[in-house]
Amino acid sequence: MSKILIRGAKVLGGEPQDVLIDGETIAATARQGEIDWSGAGLSAEGAEVVEADGKVLLPGLVDLHTHLREPGREDSETVLTGTRAAASGGYTAVFAMANTFPVADTAGVVEQVWRLGREHGYCDVQPIGAVTVGLEGRKLAELGAMHESAAGVTVFSDDGKCVDDAVIMRRALEYVKAFGGVVAQHAQEPRLTEGAQMNEGVVSAELGLGGWPAVAEESIIARDVLLAEHVGSRVHICHLSTAGSVEIVRWAKSRGIDVTAEVTPHHLLLTDELVRTYNPVYKVNPPLRTERDVRALREALADGTIDIVATDHAPHPHEDKDCEWAAAAMGMVGLETALSVVQATMVDTGLLDWSGVADRMSIQPAKIGRATGHGRPVSAGEPANLTLVDTAYRGFVDPAGFASRSRNTPYEGRELPGRVTHTWLRGKATLVDGKLA
Repeated sequence: MSKILIRGAKVLGGEPQDVLIDGETIAATARQGEIDWSGAGLSAEGAEVVEADGKVLLPGLVDLHTHLREPGREDSETVLTGTRAAASGGYTAVFAMANTFPVADTAGVVEQVWRLGREHGYCDVQPIGAVTVGLEGRKLAELGAMHESAAGVTVFSDDGKCVDDAVIMRRALEYVKAFGGVVAQHAQEPRLTEGAQMNEGVVSAELGLGGWPAVAEESIIARDVLLAEHVGSRVHICHLSTAGSVEIVRWAKSRGIDVTAEVTPHHLLLTDELVRTYNPVYKVNPPLRTERDVRALREALADGTIDIVATDHAPHPHEDKDCEWAAAAMGMVGLETALSVVQATMVDTGLLDWSGVADRMSIQPAKIGRATGHGRPVSAGEPANLTLVDTAYRGFVDPAGFASRSRNTPYEGRELPGRVTHTWLRGKATLVDGKLA
C-alpha cells in the first residue's frame, strides 16, 4: 500500500502539522517535524511527500444535494463527469438526487447510480431515493426496497418538486422512521408559485416578472416541522432561502423537533438584483432573494440554525440556459466553486473559522446522510478522505476549465478566494496540484 506524507498542513486551520497516510488510513498526525517515527512504530520511508506550505487540510467535503443527471440526461452531466467535478471541488462523497429519467424511485435505479459511482471512483456516490412514484406526489415510492438494496438509501426527496400533499408527507415521515431515514423536502407550495419567475419583491415588480413569494417556502417548512414533531421523525429542508424560513427552523429546533436545513453557496452570495440583467444563469429554484435574506442565511449558518452547506449542483446544457429568461431552465452548477464561495462569504467575513467550515461541509452532511467513513476527524486511524486548500489563492472563475459537463455558473469572470489543490479518497489521490488524477 502506498504512503503519502503531507508536510506542514494547517489541519482545520490550526497549527501546521505533518499527516502520514498509509494505504486507506491516516497513520499518524503530529506538529510539524515532531513525529517520532521510531517511537510510534511507523516509517515514512518511500512515502510520497506533499509540501502543504501552510495550506488548510480538511476532512473530505460531503454534498447532500447533487444532481448527476444520469440516467437520462447525460447531455447535462454523467456520474463520471459529476464526480470529477466533485473531486475538483474537494468532495469525497455526494448524494445524487432522484429526478433522473427514469426517476430513482425503485431499488433497480438507485442501485444503477450507486454502481456507476463505484466504477468511476472519483468520489463516493450515495443515491437519494424519490419519495413518491415518478415524483408525481400521489403514491409513496418503494422506500423500504431502496433502503434494503445494495445502495442502502437513507435520504429520500422529490427535489425539483414539493411533496405538497400533507398526508403523503406524513406517511413518508412515518415510513422512514422505521430505519432511521430522513425526508429531504423541496419546500415550495406549488399554487403560490404558478407562473413565478423570480423572487417576489421590488425587483420583480419593476421588471414585470412573476413573483415567487417567500411564504411559498415558509408555509411548507412550517407544516413539515410540525408533521415531523407529530410523527417523531426526521425532516431535512433543502436549499432554505429566506429570513422567514430561518426563523421557523430556529423555532422548531428550540422545541426539540428533529429538523436539519441546508443553504446553497449561491444563496449566501447572490441577490435578486442580478436578475435585472435578464441573464438566465441567475435563474434558480428557489430564486435568488434579497440582501436581507442573504444576511439572515449567513448568520444562521454561523450559529448552527442552518446545519450545512449543500451545492444543489444543477447542470444544464448550453441550449437550456442560453435563451430568453422565461424559457430557461432553473439551476446552477456549484461543486467546483462551493468552497471558494463559502470562504468568501463566511471565513473571510469572520463568521466561520475553518473548523466551522469542516463541520458544515463535511461532518454534519455526513451525519445527516449516514455517509460511513466521511466527515471524520483528521486523526490517526481514520479513513484518509481529505481535502487540501490553498486559502491564499485568488483567481477569476473560468468555466472552460470545469470538469463538469455543463458550464452554467453564475460566477464566470468573478474573482473568488481559495483553491482546492489536492483531494484524497481513502488515501488515493483524485486531485493533485489542482489537476484530476
